[in-house]
Amino acid sequence: MGKHNGIWSKLLTSVRAGAQELGEAWADSQALRILDQEIRDCDIELRQSRESLAQLMARHTLAQRGLHEREDKIAEYEGYALKALESDEQGLALEVADKIAALEAAREQEQAHLGQLAASVAELRKSVAMAEGNIRRLKQQLDTVKATESMQRAQAAVAQRYAGPQNRLQTAVDSLARIKLKQAERGARIEAAAELARHENGDALERKLRDAGIMPDGAGAGAEAVLARLRQKLPG
Repeated sequence: MGKHNGIWSKLLTSVRAGAQELGEAWADSQALRILDQEIRDCDIELRQSRESLAQLMARHTLAQRGLHEREDKIAEYEGYALKALESDEQGLALEVADKIAALEAAREQEQAHLGQLAASVAELRKSVAMAEGNIRRLKQQLDTVKATESMQRAQAAVAQRYAGPQNRLQTAVDSLARIKLKQAERGARIEAAAELARHENGDALERKLRDAGIMPDGAGAGAEAVLARLRQKLPG
């Protein structure tokens, strides 16, 4: 009973570990998906901010142009006032002076508005530049994480396929080695059979030549040659 409990406990531990790994993998994939969506949303917001910046810069340009026109108008009426004074037209000069005062008051308001627009343009330009930098770095990090994840998955697949003694590649190599060994053994048997056949054919031919008296008997020819050599060694 205790043995079965131990096996059951190990099985539950394995199941929990597998579930935890699956949960973490799912969480990681969800995190990458959410991060992708966040980057897309940030890109949309950044594009809208650029459009707002362009509109604000256009308003600043128009306000600056209006201010220049106002200053030109003030200079123009100052010329009129001087001419009225030169002509001793005091009443007309006073009317022109009132016009100039109104233009100057409007100019002060336009200058204040222009300053506000310039400050807003500078602030929004800074925010856009910061957002661009953050999104660029975030995209680079996400690309790096995705590339690393893809590489590690490929490495894991390769390791799972080719690691260990029972993998397909090792099995194929072993089979190839066995085939080469069998081929070598078969070749050796064929060569041995051919050698035996050559010897048998040669022996049969020599027997036929001896029987026909064409080839001397090997043993007799050897004995005669030995005796002839020995006779040469006898004195006188």
